[in-house]
Amino acid sequence: MITLYDLAGADPALRFSPYCWRTRFALAHKGMPVDTIPWRFTDTDAIAFSGQGRVPVIRDGGVVVSDSWAIAEYLEEQCPTPALFGGALGRAHARFINSWVDSVMVPGIATLIVRDLLDVVADKDKDYFRSSRESRFGRTLEEVQAGREQRVLAFRASLAPIRLVLRTQPWLGGAAPSYADHIVAGTLMWARCTSKFSVIDPQGSIVPWFERMLDLYGGLGRAARTV
Repeated sequence: MITLYDLAGADPALRFSPYCWRTRFALAHKGMPVDTIPWRFTDTDAIAFSGQGRVPVIRDGGVVVSDSWAIAEYLEEQCPTPALFGGALGRAHARFINSWVDSVMVPGIATLIVRDLLDVVADKDKDYFRSSRESRFGRTLEEVQAGREQRVLAFRASLAPIRLVLRTQPWLGGAAPSYADHIVAGTLMWARCTSKFSVIDPQGSIVPWFERMLDLYGGLGRAARTV
């Protein structure tokens, strides 16, 4: 069984990392049994064996892999079917989606929910979370999140590439979900689990696709703990 170190909040059942969710969806896609271990931001010693300080991290026997993209590639090598990428072209497509999401969606969502995140992290992580994020943004968490009701409109507009693709096919991967779908859905799970603020348009065309993603793999996403 693969062991996954998975970011958790004060409630150990609240798992909210966008990168860990990509890995959780990928493991479920492969049908691989997994044992998840809750990890917090200040639990650096718990994953020291990985040679770095972030999750997701997996152990597969004696093999340790960190970083959601590297884990996806490892899973594809170890268990080629059902495929996450569908060959070299699919891998290249997913790599583009991965880069686009990390440069557009992740920072966009962060400014909309970063203060909400403070309310769900473990008490021992609160000082670290506030200081590290305020240093990153150069403002208080409250200032970063302020005005989100208006700013969310620009973020939703930035999702136009996803909407355009889903107008012509049911999944970002085409006829069936692929790792591209896991990347985007995993990132949206970050907001779904930690905030009551809707980052996507509740009436928009992305919602039906996300609802289908939530129901995949026995309802893995839908059953996830939320605030």
